[in-house]
Amino acid sequence: MSVTTTAGARLRAAGGGANRWVVLVVLCVSLLLVALDATVLHVAVPAVTEDLRPSGVELLWIVDAYPLICASLLILFGTLGDRVGRRRVLLLGYGIFGIASAVAALATTPEVLIAARALLGFGGAMIMPATLSILRAVFPDRRERATAIGIWTAVAAVGAATGPVLGGFLVENFWWGSVFLINIPLMALILPVGRWLLPESRGSADGPWDVLGALMAAAGVLGVVLGVKRLGAGDSLLDIRTAGPLLLGATLLALFVRRQRRREHPLIDMRMFARAAFSTSVGCIILAMLALVGLELIAVQYLQLVLDLSPLETGLRLLPLTFAAMAAGATGSHTLNRIGPRRMVGWGFALTAASVLLLVLMGQHDRPWLLTSAFVLLGFGLQTTLFGAYESMLSEAPADQAGGAAAIGETSYQLGAGMGIAMLGSVMNAAYAPAFSSLASVPARDRAAASHSLGEAYQVADRLGGSAGEALRTTARHSFVSGLHVTLLVSAGLLLLGALAALRLPKVMECAAAVEKCPRPRRPEVSLPASREPAEATGSGRAAH
Repeated sequence: MSVTTTAGARLRAAGGGANRWVVLVVLCVSLLLVALDATVLHVAVPAVTEDLRPSGVELLWIVDAYPLICASLLILFGTLGDRVGRRRVLLLGYGIFGIASAVAALATTPEVLIAARALLGFGGAMIMPATLSILRAVFPDRRERATAIGIWTAVAAVGAATGPVLGGFLVENFWWGSVFLINIPLMALILPVGRWLLPESRGSADGPWDVLGALMAAAGVLGVVLGVKRLGAGDSLLDIRTAGPLLLGATLLALFVRRQRRREHPLIDMRMFARAAFSTSVGCIILAMLALVGLELIAVQYLQLVLDLSPLETGLRLLPLTFAAMAAGATGSHTLNRIGPRRMVGWGFALTAASVLLLVLMGQHDRPWLLTSAFVLLGFGLQTTLFGAYESMLSEAPADQAGGAAAIGETSYQLGAGMGIAMLGSVMNAAYAPAFSSLASVPARDRAAASHSLGEAYQVADRLGGSAGEALRTTARHSFVSGLHVTLLVSAGLLLLGALAALRLPKVMECAAAVEKCPRPRRPEVSLPASREPAEATGSGRAAH
């Protein structure tokens, strides 16, 4: 046996020794890249528009192809990893993600960029559930797993928050394709490292893999997410382009659930949802993301259009939220062990609701200390909630269903994000638009255009000029702030609803098979010699350890 093979075998036996923390680093780097790509393109849209000249529909697909494809394929690849090996699916995802990044960076037409973004979503859907399911397998001890999940969720928060800042820096100093090009050297490094280091694990392989069920789930999630995104873009629920995907997606998901209940060897064991802790955790993830994404979208508009901050200043103002989320992730394991899932998730929701109510005090003028304090509470509260929900969900799922459970969690995350933009965006628009009807000095067509968004109102005001333009600008600012307050109150109500839902979670952190408080962690056992690599490393339903 060669030295390299021996080292690789020793590292792949990571579940019982300190090397599992090295595995966690690789998984977190994987997640960081996927999370960055979800938001890094947003600030590059103007540059892409100027260079490639896409139509309105093409631009929409350039932005949305990645999250749509990624969300729709999570269940498919999560359950496939349970069958054929999570490490195998993850490594294939690395390769696809790297190739797609190169194609996107060098795209010369909108069609090529859309295809590359879709391929990125394909690779991202392979990577995301695999990282969480491998984490579940590598950390069989719940206390240590809680620490690992805290780090994992903090990395996801950092990636999503720093994406726009990094994208803005790259676009300002290079060209828009550089936001994709940064993925290539990282993937070129992490692919061989992951192949050498990561343990292979798989779930139950009983019966054939349900290909039809996987495709039904993919098409169903795609339809629902597409419909929700159209609602968030301002389309009517009665519009066939919105109602059609929503109805088709909901029907396919209902048929998927029915099919899984009847199959002897289902892709996802629907009995998991009968467990109060599992179903409640999934609902809490949706509610938390619903509040977070909608608030972030509106907060960015407030900072830039009302307080007149630059994109870089906006990114810096949001950093306290990111740092607070990192702190919550780092301390989450200790908090969970001390107070239990019920109080951790419930108090996290309550703290987030308090921060949202604090933001209601923001008005036309900048109040940096108030804003910073609210963002710190918001980041800490939401990350605490997500940490407790993810940990409870993953710990409730059987080890051989880890990929499916991880896919459900990630799909809930994506659905919550899409619903947040749609729901809170609709509330904001409903509160913002009526104020313009009283502006008799502004032509009706201009009033209608200004009622779409604050940015569009500013453009109309600049074109009108004079007293009419100034009146329109003032009305738009005041109406936006009023609408923001209404939206914040609705968001606080949803968060308090989440706090009530958390009462269904277990009161104490329980071990897998005993209704008792988890014991303090023992000293790590000595890793097995490389020559005695356990059979689990080849995949028998448990992780290599």
